[in-house]
Amino acid sequence: MKDKKVILYIIGSAFFFSTMEVTLKIAGGGLNAMQLTIIRFFLGGLFLLPFAVIEKRKTGRNINKRNFAYMLFLGIICVPVSMMLFQLGVMNANASTAAVIFCVNPLFTTIFAKLILNDSITKRKVAALAICIIGIFCMAEPFNMAPGNTASGIIYLLAAAIVFGFYSVMGKRSIAEIGSIMQTSVSFIFGSLSLLLINIIIKYPILGNINLSDIPMILYISIGVTGLGYLFYFLALNASDAATASIVFFIKPALAPLFAVIAISERPSVSALTGIVLILIGSFVNLRGNLKKIEN
Repeated sequence: MKDKKVILYIIGSAFFFSTMEVTLKIAGGGLNAMQLTIIRFFLGGLFLLPFAVIEKRKTGRNINKRNFAYMLFLGIICVPVSMMLFQLGVMNANASTAAVIFCVNPLFTTIFAKLILNDSITKRKVAALAICIIGIFCMAEPFNMAPGNTASGIIYLLAAAIVFGFYSVMGKRSIAEIGSIMQTSVSFIFGSLSLLLINIIIKYPILGNINLSDIPMILYISIGVTGLGYLFYFLALNASDAATASIVFFIKPALAPLFAVIAISERPSVSALTGIVLILIGSFVNLRGNLKKIEN
């Protein structure tokens, strides 16, 4: 029964995460990147908050001022930095390209884990990173970019993946003390409020240009992708282990291009398809190494 739940959680998380770039691409046509990022992480964080409270009551954790300060730090890294770069990448690249490139963030997590937490980097992880880098090069097609992709979009996406890898490692340092759902929920809310402050200072519109027709898409991105996507991921993580839950990021590079074809008629080139396959292989090599580590 437990295994079936884990499978359902992984499928649910993979589905919502795989539709992220397509829905952000569509919503980004009418809203600016900053506005969309603020709304989706604020609402997504609020959606996760009741589940975070339940988690806190079950574990009996006490959240102090130092924890809240650290979650503010994490929120700033995640939302105003990584997710803003990601949204800019989505707006300047094909949805399938954005999805697959961002999925290599666990490999950047490995590098930061070595630098910050002194985790070991095995030959398997180095090989996985090399394969994924070649895959990104194939997807980017720098000498003959596919329509929809831009150099700036690829740079934004790589930067977003790198910063998110840093966010993941810094989050690992406190997740046992704070709790996975609580840390994510509060850091999302704090991060979106930090970005809102920047938004007010530079006088970008916050709600003014939102039409009624935009609301269903905004709610899906906020509650579905950002809320349920992360909730299912953490439920899978709590019911299994980190390596099993990370299968989500192995499924996404396969599903996201399919959704891009169905929803917005993107047609990946042969080079892009080659890149997707290579990134899948690299992700599998990395995932297989994590599973072996747990088995031992």
